[in-house]
Parts: sequence; structure tokens; C-alpha cells
Amino acid sequence: MRIEDYPPQEPLGEFAQKYHDEAIRRSEGLDGAEVAYGDDPYQRLIVFAADGTARSGDVLVFLHGGGWTNGYKEWMSFMAPALTAAGITFVTAGYRLAPEHTFPAGFEDALAAIAWVHGNIAGHGGDPARIFVGGHSAGGHYAALMALRTDWQARHGVPADIIRGALPISGTFYFTEGSGLSVRPRFLGPPAEGNEVKASPMTYVRSDAPPMLVAHGDQDFPHLMRQAEEFEAAMRTAGADVERLVLPGRNHGSASFAAGEADGPWVVPAVSWMRRH
Repeated sequence: MRIEDYPPQEPLGEFAQKYHDEAIRRSEGLDGAEVAYGDDPYQRLIVFAADGTARSGDVLVFLHGGGWTNGYKEWMSFMAPALTAAGITFVTAGYRLAPEHTFPAGFEDALAAIAWVHGNIAGHGGDPARIFVGGHSAGGHYAALMALRTDWQARHGVPADIIRGALPISGTFYFTEGSGLSVRPRFLGPPAEGNEVKASPMTYVRSDAPPMLVAHGDQDFPHLMRQAEEFEAAMRTAGADVERLVLPGRNHGSASFAAGEADGPWVVPAVSWMRRH
């Protein structure tokens, strides 16, 4: 879709507008196969098939950031060239946004997108048994949450072990006391609903969780760096498979752009990590 064809979103602040402009610039001219997995304009994804000579079967489904109120699947298209050249089938998925759609609407969309990928990715050269999930910022939160929760796979008709591993970048891992968030995210809905706990990946940490590669910039938002450290510690304490990757010289926005740089600080270790898992 063209950005101008989407319904209006919340006004972007200065930082977010700069990110938007740069993401669109980096993604310009990159066209994959766009597919609708639902009726809403945001319930769509784009599939970029892996290069045939390097195809590994690995699939990475990635979710954009935007504070759960903004963002487009097209933001993340810039990741495709580096990953498809490495043999990975890349999927960037959209989801409905707050404040119109509160939790769990966007999360349910992410689950529906994964279910579509499982049922259809073989037609694009991917292996449905090798699906990894990732995301930046709000998308990293959703990626970690879907990897840890076990209450959705059966109702979506997919295997319990559908997610091979998760690769959140600059994600939020809990919304409860001490989160460091300056305001309560509106996607959580009314406080009475208690979604701070339900929406927190930290709530669902378990020993048999899918492996995770947790990344953030060394100049990222302080509360997100701290949360990543705490999440890594909780996963290790539980006996889960987790690694934390600190991206040197990267802030919240440039940590995302590292995911499209073939020789950058994220792509090389992320591709290697997926192949090992």
C-alpha cells in the first residue's frame, strides 16, 4: 500500500517523524508480495522471498515500532535486501493501532499474521518449521509476547512450537511498576482491564521458551536498556536460551536501521544466530 492510502494516524513527534522519513527513504523501490490476512488496511503483510542460490528455508516475520499508535509495515522493507541475500525469507507485517484499537487487538493481528505465514510461506520458498519473529520497539514487544505465550497456538490452528525463536530490538518487556515508562501506553486500554500484566512478556518467562536474541543500542532509551538487561536475567534464571546483543553507537532509531545493514552490527550475528537455532 501507499502510505497516503492508510487511515490517518496519531501526529508524529520530531524523533518519530525523522525515523519515518528515513525508514521510507531506505525502503523506497523495494517491492515484495503484499498479502491481506484480514479485512482492515493494517492487516496486511509483505513477503520478500530469499535469493534462490542462498535460500536456507529460514523465515523472519518482523513487526514495526511506533509506540503502538503509529507505524507501517512498509517502514521495515529496508531490512529485506540484506536478509534475502543471506537466504532468509523476510516478512514485514502490519497490525491495528491504538487508540482506536487497544490490547489485545494489535497482538491478535500479529498472531493472525504468523498463522498466515505458517500456512502459506512454503509457496514463497520458506520453511514453515523455521519461522522466527522479531520487531523493533512496540513490534519487539509483540514479538517477545507471542513467543512466550502459549494460549494462542491451538485457536489459530498452528503447532505449539511454531516460533523457532524471537529477535526483539529495543523492545518493552514489562509495563508494571518500575517499567520506567514516562506515560502509560494507550494501547493498554482502561486501567481497570489490568492489561499491564497480561501484555508484559516478563509475565510469561519460562524455562522452555523459544530462544531469544534480545538487541538494543548502547545509546537507546535508558528504560529499554534496563528492561532488556532485566529480561535477559529473568530468562537465564528460568533456564531459557537467551542472548543479549548491544549495538555500539546506536540509539533507538538507528538500532532499527542496523537491521538492514548487511555488514552491520545486527544482521551478521542475527543471521548466524538463526542458523544455529
